[in-house]
Amino acid sequence: MTAFEIVGLGEQAVDYLAAWEHQREVHARVVDGAPDTVLLLEHPPTFTAGKRTDPHERPADPGGAPVIDVDRGGKITFHGPGQVVAYPIVRLPQHVLVVDFVRRMEEAMIATCAAYGVETARVPGRSGVWLRATPERPERKIGAIGIRVSRGVTMHGIALNCDVDMSWYERFVPCGISDAGVTSLSAELGRDVPVTEVLPVLQRELERMLRWEDYTPTPDYEPRPEPGRAAAGGPRVEVLSRPGA
Repeated sequence: MTAFEIVGLGEQAVDYLAAWEHQREVHARVVDGAPDTVLLLEHPPTFTAGKRTDPHERPADPGGAPVIDVDRGGKITFHGPGQVVAYPIVRLPQHVLVVDFVRRMEEAMIATCAAYGVETARVPGRSGVWLRATPERPERKIGAIGIRVSRGVTMHGIALNCDVDMSWYERFVPCGISDAGVTSLSAELGRDVPVTEVLPVLQRELERMLRWEDYTPTPDYEPRPEPGRAAAGGPRVEVLSRPGA
């Protein structure tokens, strides 16, 4: 069974570096045989830069929020109030490849959005969870993912925008993708959708995905590579150390 730990929400939002240290502590315990654990939380405003972040993608004016270099795949992203973050620290079964784990985490966000009537899917060539473009609005990202695997146990995880202040995303190039937008459940539904409302739905979907049972993936949207990268035939996954390393 996977344990779920609510670390801090709202006024108890958890400093990113403190949460990162907590992840490392839990990771060491899971490596040593402790139960799989998913940390659920919010962060104060923070920018985190993955290994592929280019200098021009960093915020010129971070608005007082720290910019932290982290040991996960991907580029720069934002964490802050109104965004539910889940850090699954779980041992991957032998039959589950890293790419399968990433798809499961994306599927949990897709199913959570679907529970609110918001249709989302993966875009091959781009990580995370997306809404299709409309005549009025561009393709836009609602859920981000960045994973690290060490000694067969995962770290870092997913972030789903609930009622986050979208003006933070005007300060940088989210995930290095300049030709698309960013959104939230609140923006899509035209009402406030707080983290406390979304959290139990996301936890339910994560529990389902972490049973490692077969499931039917949501069909992908059309492939769209990141600017400057070749088209990919499926979701691109970055792992800094593979299972067993």
